[in-house]
Amino acid sequence: MNGSGTAPAVPRPAYRRLSVEQRRSQLLAAALGLFAQRAPEDVSLDDVATAAEVSRPLVYRYFPGGKQQLYEAALRSAADELEQCFAEPESGPLTQRLGHALDRYLTFVDQHDAGFSALLQGGSVVETSRTTAIVDEVRRAAAEQILRHLGEPEPSPRLRTTVRMWISAVEAASLIWLDEDKRHPDASTGSTGAAGAALPAALRAELRDWLVDHFVALLTATAARDPQTARVVRAALKGEAPDGPAGELARRILPVVSEAAHLL
Repeated sequence: MNGSGTAPAVPRPAYRRLSVEQRRSQLLAAALGLFAQRAPEDVSLDDVATAAEVSRPLVYRYFPGGKQQLYEAALRSAADELEQCFAEPESGPLTQRLGHALDRYLTFVDQHDAGFSALLQGGSVVETSRTTAIVDEVRRAAAEQILRHLGEPEPSPRLRTTVRMWISAVEAASLIWLDEDKRHPDASTGSTGAAGAALPAALRAELRDWLVDHFVALLTATAARDPQTARVVRAALKGEAPDGPAGELARRILPVVSEAAHLL
């Protein structure tokens, strides 16, 4: 205390001014955090302002189109991140490259559960032709990345369809996770275990490996009807290690196929 008995004033921290881009990034980060946990229609501009610790008028200053503009901008930001999930160096076995891409993709799904579900399932009151186009762009970009890893710049209709079918399967598997509260059947006991607030790495890895198996099996089935896909499969298998995912899948499938052949 000073001589008058009054406590000295505590200096307030200086207000840090942000650039236009920094402020916009701050608001988008706050919005993405909310959209990750709630459906878009359940998030208000007041919620975003509170999360970003700014005023509602400031949110409107950067997004004069209101919630719709903010949602589309946040969706575009999320889509850019999703597209990057499939960007992988063109080296190493194909299954290893796919595994790395799926690790990033499934981690994104785990961290943006409610928002990811609303994004892919549609039906949101803020869904428009623009938001739908953003989602389709992510799917097309993922397909192009995978075809690049397959070494086919001009894929046949069957090969392109196979890749797009697999991307749809990955999306469906992700949505089933979320629909079942990230519960996962235990392969050894047949029981189901809850993942908790975040999907443990072991469960993500198991689903990742299953999706890689699915891709190899889908390609192999198409190879039986499409010469180009057959060439792709042969080239890919040459780069796989005998004890790698493709080799393990072949060892698990061959007994089943052999037994089925005897029954035909």
